[in-house]
Amino acid sequence: MRSKRIQNQIFIFHRYLGLGVGCIVAVIGITGSLLVFQPNIEQFWVTQGFDPIIPQAQRISIETAVSTVQAAYKDLDLKPTTIKALPENNFYSVRLSDKKKRLDVFLNAYTGEILGDRTYEHTLMANLLELHVSLFAGDMGTVITGIVAFLLLSLSLTGTILWPGWRKLSTGFKIKLKAHPKRTNFDIHKVAGIIAAFFLCLTSFTGFCWNFYDWTTPLIYAVTFTKEPTDLTSTPIQGQSPLGLDEILRRSDVALPGTITTYIYPPTEPEEVFTIGKRYPSTPSGDGQSSVELDRYSGAVLRVWDERSLPLGDKVLNSFESLHYGTFGGLPTRILYVFVGFAPIVLLVTGFVMWKHRRREGISKTTSFFLAKRL
Repeated sequence: MRSKRIQNQIFIFHRYLGLGVGCIVAVIGITGSLLVFQPNIEQFWVTQGFDPIIPQAQRISIETAVSTVQAAYKDLDLKPTTIKALPENNFYSVRLSDKKKRLDVFLNAYTGEILGDRTYEHTLMANLLELHVSLFAGDMGTVITGIVAFLLLSLSLTGTILWPGWRKLSTGFKIKLKAHPKRTNFDIHKVAGIIAAFFLCLTSFTGFCWNFYDWTTPLIYAVTFTKEPTDLTSTPIQGQSPLGLDEILRRSDVALPGTITTYIYPPTEPEEVFTIGKRYPSTPSGDGQSSVELDRYSGAVLRVWDERSLPLGDKVLNSFESLHYGTFGGLPTRILYVFVGFAPIVLLVTGFVMWKHRRREGISKTTSFFLAKRL
């Protein structure tokens, strides 16, 4: 009897929480589905939007590419903040930024020819990402979506507890299409919910941790007994200019031999450090999870992150991206995540229909009771 009462309370909590945050969850889910293939869409946009690139024997150096961009855009007074050099692409991209603007410039990786540029904030992917992360509401929106992510985790867990398949497995996955519409609607809700529940738990948990990064990261380091990394700085040397990018890259290659440079975060302030993203050839395409941080003046290697031997806390944090975007299983899991992203809208609609039926039944019973009393 007591377990029945607890299950009833869980059901009420699940129902009204779903109705309360369902619309926001649906928006986050749909935009998340569209962002799963963001890198592919970005690459397609570049290859289709500009002149075809004919691969050649050798690429120009990354330092030459950055210098070319700086010379061409010197009047804008923007600093290079991100350089992408993925080996699977035939182009380099250099992001020039200030506090208000981010301009992406694309170059032919073999000839150094500037293919074109775009203002990042004006792109479809940038707007989808902002809607997904903050609902176009800035820092307050980020807090709201972080809270909603936690509530989605609660919905996924309570829905799993309420799933009827725990009593009989076959009933948990059966959809009776020829039954009464009310029953069919319930079956769609329970099957869509249980299939998506595990993956919604992963995306909601990682999304919550990202949106509350300042709180969750120290907690993850503490729980995994991992020392939290300290901030690094470059030490200016009297009378010496910062080292060139080619020399920095050479030293990063020595620090992590056998790796491929995928991205570069150059320092924008005098005491900031270089961060060079690395990937092992055996790692699937993407940025990789290794990096080298170097002093911009002396070129000293200040810290090395080797994905093959990361501390536990950093392994957990680095796993968030693949768990959130579904890249951990390659193309099949990414396609699955597209459908998972649409699950909240299905669950919202079917959940609303169930609530409407129950409400109508409740009103009918109340009306019948008062009519009987009057008679």
